[in-house]
Amino acid sequence: MVELIVRILINAVALFVAVKVLPSNLLSFNWGNDWWKLLLVALVFALVNSYIKPIVKALSMPIGVLTLGLIAFVINAAMLLLVAAISGQLKLGFKVGDFPPTLNSDAIVGAILGAIIISVVSTVASIALSPRKML
Repeated sequence: MVELIVRILINAVALFVAVKVLPSNLLSFNWGNDWWKLLLVALVFALVNSYIKPIVKALSMPIGVLTLGLIAFVINAAMLLLVAAISGQLKLGFKVGDFPPTLNSDAIVGAILGAIIISVVSTVASIALSPRKML
């Protein structure tokens, strides 16, 4: 249970950093004073990454071998677009470009750059928070 809470908090920090780093036409989050919306989007992000992403990665393994793993960027961007779509349905205020409702070049670029930033921030935070093993 603690591990899930830590994962959600790491996702929330990574989403917050990505929204602050990227311009608002690529990635935006209108949460106002409702900080719980950020945690709810982070929960949706964690659930998508836990349940849907492994299936998509397994199905795209042959393409991953051919592209030397570069398809992972596309998968991460697609997962971010899926989170934006779910967030739009729940009226949480998270948007990637103009998606939802329209998928355009800003949404695609925002999804790819946002996925890269979120991956880097969550990896660094996970490493920093992981328990150290003594030799």
